[in-house]
Amino acid sequence: MLRLDYLSCLLTILSTILVGRRRWEGWVLCAVNSVLMCIIGFRTEQSGLIPANLFCMVVSGMNLRAWRRSGIV
Repeated sequence: MLRLDYLSCLLTILSTILVGRRRWEGWVLCAVNSVLMCIIGFRTEQSGLIPANLFCMVVSGMNLRAWRRSGIV
């Protein structure tokens, strides 16, 4: 059985490394991880994870847009 918490941990590490290297793939992994965290929150009845990760997805989207406007990505 796939452990979603371990998968989320791996995605967090990979996305952080890729965003730090200014790779757009890091943003994709970050979004996938946020959705995964919402699923984990729903399954484990830890409802606080859901709005927190939705907030993180919005902030990440705004940051990605700022990066694209500045020509970094």
